[in-house]
Amino acid sequence: MKRYVISVLVENHSGVLSRVSGLFSRRGYNIDSLTVGVTENPERSRMTIVVRGDEYILEQIEKQLSKLVEVVSIKHCDVSTTVLRELALIKVSAVGTARVGVIETANIFRARVVDVAVDSLILEATGSEDKIASLIRLLEPFGIKELVRTGLTAMERGAGVLE
Repeated sequence: MKRYVISVLVENHSGVLSRVSGLFSRRGYNIDSLTVGVTENPERSRMTIVVRGDEYILEQIEKQLSKLVEVVSIKHCDVSTTVLRELALIKVSAVGTARVGVIETANIFRARVVDVAVDSLILEATGSEDKIASLIRLLEPFGIKELVRTGLTAMERGAGVLE
């Protein structure tokens, strides 16, 4: 199954997220990741939805989304013309000399230390899913205490605007 990234511009009011996720649920489509945030226009929000399937499933999802009154526009994001990023917060055990190793690993990935405790550090990392996965893999030997990832956010390169 192929992975698709869909950017959906919607009206920014309560219940829209529920209607969109309900649409997927009713049709048995799984959402790999979903991020939502207000845009430069406070009356609109952008949803970045990652799904797996074939071209037929993608077409059906787009048709069903377009039927929702709150949906302003839908765009299938071509990964070659889209900037895709993810944010991760990673709490890593960092006791004694291990702290130096954690910080060095974070620096290699341009991750920032955003919290320091006696026995741990919280790192903030942004980048591609592969970059985040690689960082996590290298931090695992130190002991990951807690981890949260946002899922993908996407924006088309150049002058194109989702409207």
